[in-house]
Amino acid sequence: MKKFNILLFILLITGMAGKAQNNKILSSVKNVESKVDSILFMMTLEEKIGQLVQYNGSWDLTGPASEMGNKQKEEQLKKGLVGSMLNVLSVDATREAQKLVMENSRIKIPLMFGYDVIHGYKTMFPVPLAETSSWDMEAMEKSARIAAIESVADGVNWTFSPMIDVSRDARWGRIMEGSGEDPYLTSLVAVAKVKGYQGDDLADSTTIAATAKHFAGYGFAEGGRDYNTVNVGEYELHNMILPPFKAAADAGVATFMNSFNTIDGTPATGSKMLQRDILKGDWKWDGFVVSDWGSITEMIYHGFAKDKKQAAEIALKAGSDMDMEGGAYEAGLMELVQEDKIDESLINDAVKRILRVKFKMGLFEDPYRYADPDLAEEISYEKHREIARDIAKKSIVLLKNENGLLPIKPSVKNIAIIGPLTDDKDSPIGNWRAQAESNSAVSVLEGVKAAAGKGVNITYAEGAKLGIGERSFLMPLKINETDRSGFDEAIKKAKNADLVIMALGEDAFQTGEGRSQAKIGLAGLQQELLQEIYKVNKNIALVLINGRPMEITWAAENIPAIVEAWQLGTESGNAIADVLFGKYNPSGKLPVSFPKAVGQEPLYYNQQNTGRPYSEEHVTFSSYTDVGKEALYPFGYGLSYTTFKYGGLQLSSEEMDENAEITASVSVTNTGKVTGKEVVQLYLQDIVASKTRPVKELKGFKMVELSPGESKTVEFSINEKMLEFYSANKKWESEAGSFNVFVGGNSRDLKEAQFTLNK
Repeated sequence: MKKFNILLFILLITGMAGKAQNNKILSSVKNVESKVDSILFMMTLEEKIGQLVQYNGSWDLTGPASEMGNKQKEEQLKKGLVGSMLNVLSVDATREAQKLVMENSRIKIPLMFGYDVIHGYKTMFPVPLAETSSWDMEAMEKSARIAAIESVADGVNWTFSPMIDVSRDARWGRIMEGSGEDPYLTSLVAVAKVKGYQGDDLADSTTIAATAKHFAGYGFAEGGRDYNTVNVGEYELHNMILPPFKAAADAGVATFMNSFNTIDGTPATGSKMLQRDILKGDWKWDGFVVSDWGSITEMIYHGFAKDKKQAAEIALKAGSDMDMEGGAYEAGLMELVQEDKIDESLINDAVKRILRVKFKMGLFEDPYRYADPDLAEEISYEKHREIARDIAKKSIVLLKNENGLLPIKPSVKNIAIIGPLTDDKDSPIGNWRAQAESNSAVSVLEGVKAAAGKGVNITYAEGAKLGIGERSFLMPLKINETDRSGFDEAIKKAKNADLVIMALGEDAFQTGEGRSQAKIGLAGLQQELLQEIYKVNKNIALVLINGRPMEITWAAENIPAIVEAWQLGTESGNAIADVLFGKYNPSGKLPVSFPKAVGQEPLYYNQQNTGRPYSEEHVTFSSYTDVGKEALYPFGYGLSYTTFKYGGLQLSSEEMDENAEITASVSVTNTGKVTGKEVVQLYLQDIVASKTRPVKELKGFKMVELSPGESKTVEFSINEKMLEFYSANKKWESEAGSFNVFVGGNSRDLKEAQFTLNK
């Protein structure tokens, strides 16, 4: 191997090895690690550091860079001193950027091109929190597969997704980008998304490299305030935050992204414990870690580094491999090596990780494999929209349906559609919308009109504007709290209607990065509008279009039907109409708890017991004296147009030996009049353990479809692995003792049994 390296090195420096010869020599080495070592052997320290640098595509790469900063970036590309770029979009732009490297640099190491492809690229699927409400892993893998294909058609080969931060606080703006409050459900979503993006082979030119983010603890920010401090103990970190990341690592995710927050006083970007000890050490993961935007230099503002140079030293030693637009690595690493403050072996390790991913992606074989101008012509965007509609309707959660108001009956001939989001074609797209066109979603009004058919009179009134001014990622709407000029028209139309559909909720940019809120109710005049309409017509179906759990206690107490429609993407209005008119029987379940009041946040079902559990006899217990401690709508909750009855929970044995398993079974019957799907959920509780354990934890679920009157026995196998947790011994293990088993349709309404684990 050493002889091969020396030979290749000599050929390159003497100019005898052109591109074709270089590829031929490299192809003779079968093992990826050997290829990585061969490239590394040829690199200067400056070129190695260059691979650790990521630039933003802040100029049109199909033309010359005009501004001084961009000219300097262009020169760095030509020298091969850049490892990847982000926000470079179009086949032409990525090809030109790649050419700058391949036709000018010495060793010709191809670039990767990253982008935030979060819930679709051009075809928008439901925002991740909404899509998780489907509890359908096949659907989530499919949407990621489509997003990958559309991304590659635009030259993008790396996505900064999935975001798998467990998040318990509805105030946190980025809760819309994750999968909710449960680590088990989020772990399954992580694997589905990684499989969808990456497929079976990263070298397939229709796949893209995925990123597990944000490592770690970002969703536990104090007060639900984005970028804020995180204070969690080792036990909570391992049991609640890390499992989805471990699942993604085991699934072969190509890259990780570290996080903006601190954990116990250490910025995640500078955490050796997280990145080098756990991720690369204990988990033996071999991909590379990219910083979040500028998070390395942000350690200066954290008060953890005095300047960029020290920030670079801290981050690299901690295991952060690539610097996203931070300028720290290119500014400081060379001096740090020369001063013997950083051993070059650490840089070598980071470079090898990056090269390894590039080899797996097939970039050394063909640097332009993701710049195929013909691919876009082969994509059936219409087919993608059909799939988006199917996934969107599966993501809708029916929260309330008093007296069977929904689905809309044939006898309903006059429908008034009221609310600021009724004819909104932009908010349903949601935040993090990649290359979707603004105002391109099907609105609620459009969907209802198309589904209602002849003979149904549809009237519309906005009632109140949601906001005032331009909306964008950087400039969300100013919430309207004064203009009631549309109230009278809305009230008049509501009076004459058989049914009122009210579309209320959030603007697309009320949730997302930097969009944390202290108030999570209906913003502006929406609550007032809802109450005014209720005074004249109580037959209201409230359709919520939002990216986070909302405080809707008044609506839950008064409005007969509530549909949690989230921000569903391109086909939003059609999917909502499918549910409202009964063309699809809703089957979604909440992946996150809805509070009775914002003061309950953070709110989650898998909390630990306290020394003073609930008691009706005493006030001195752990709750609130005004609203209690229970959720308005708990995790796992969701209704159907039919009803399901659960029989008694049966266990195959009341004792389980080590390395054995038992079966929990329950009969589920459709007691209604239409066919429906039910997500049957399994929860476990370790009653006494070396660390206090949650009152219940999701450990499995199965979706069953039942015809009216049909019954099915649903079985779950419970094995010792499911009983493991990060214990007082600082390792994952099960402990002997008693366990509660719960099965039901949500985390609150459950059948119960008990067994003992013998060890």
